[in-house]
Amino acid sequence: MSGQNIAQSLGGKSILLVVGGGVAAYKSLDLVRRLRERGARVRVVMTKAAKEFVTPLAFTSLSNEKVHDDLFSATDEQAMGHIQLSRDADLIVVAPATAHLLARAAQGLCDDLAATLLLATDKRALYAPAMNLRMWLAPATRRNVALLKQDGALFVGPEDGAMACGEYGPGRMSEPLEIVAAIEAALKGETRRPLQGAAARGPLSGRHVVVTSGPTHEAIDPVRYIANRSSGKQGHAVAAAAAAAGGRVTLVSGPVTLADPAGCDVVRVESACEMFAAVERAMPADVFIGAAAVADWRVEAAADKIKKEGAGAPAFALVENPDILAAVSHAADRPRVVVGFAAETRDVIAHAKEKLIRKGCDLIVANDVSEGSGVFGGDANEAHFVSPAGVESWPRMSKEAVAAQLVARLADILNKSEAGE
Repeated sequence: MSGQNIAQSLGGKSILLVVGGGVAAYKSLDLVRRLRERGARVRVVMTKAAKEFVTPLAFTSLSNEKVHDDLFSATDEQAMGHIQLSRDADLIVVAPATAHLLARAAQGLCDDLAATLLLATDKRALYAPAMNLRMWLAPATRRNVALLKQDGALFVGPEDGAMACGEYGPGRMSEPLEIVAAIEAALKGETRRPLQGAAARGPLSGRHVVVTSGPTHEAIDPVRYIANRSSGKQGHAVAAAAAAAGGRVTLVSGPVTLADPAGCDVVRVESACEMFAAVERAMPADVFIGAAAVADWRVEAAADKIKKEGAGAPAFALVENPDILAAVSHAADRPRVVVGFAAETRDVIAHAKEKLIRKGCDLIVANDVSEGSGVFGGDANEAHFVSPAGVESWPRMSKEAVAAQLVARLADILNKSEAGE
């Protein structure tokens, strides 16, 4: 990307950065620099704990703006600073978003400037969590994250990696460039908090979006089944992003261990045939996104458990499953935009181009799921956006960021189609 394009990508945008108290706060210094070089104005609010890790002077030097940290400032609050700060911003970014800060935001507490402006704002907030993996996986944190998403908040990360405490797992704050990508994607859509009732608007408002997610389980007998390694994280992230953008989302999910995305009508299925039937019932739709890893074959399941008898293994005759993506692409009530996913282990782009033509869809999101890629079951993705116009390769980013970018692109396609462009 040229220096000119970088400078223009966030030109005229105002970002309010809330810095929580964690060792990842040092990354937020680089985040300010990256945002500034893209033309954004950045104002920083620090919690008391954040100042234990990074000094306000460092943020002042990089942002060229006063750092705010006092809810009871005699000068700032004379003009209701906690209201004005949040209203002047195009987007609020919380990085690092600690477990404590997430909890206060979810519960609507306002015991310092950071928490108060998060409650008082009419703008959407993008959270970049950073904490110990046990804290991130704790039921209380999961509930708080679900509440914030239900209220319209966006998330980027956290990523898997080594922790400052010596443990390894999910909890590392996303890298600054990944957060920048999520900010750019968020700013392409509606940045105000979703309103309630008929006043609710968003780039997908009034659109019906059907998303498939997760694996399918194809029964061998009442005990065993054929499956794949899909976790459903990317498909669920896409459904959540579409709902946050104002869409009416029907999520058809195979067997996963994930919480239902807020604001979605969720249909749970097991097999490919059940998923196909659920998709047919969900139609018509404006957009179909086939993110599920649907099994290509099934077997005729035995009524009873197959026992080991003799030395030979049982032989199974495979039957081809319905091709959901192709069927939707060629249906009489075809959605205006049909998106497929291609999980490949080699020749990723070549196979995706071939799939685009063979299935008859409009777009393919392709990724490399070979061993060592960390895509299946992981929190990050490196996607290629394949269309008849060509291939656009996106940098490695969180699955939430991929979802936000995809949804923003789909909204743009729909709007241009309506405008006759």
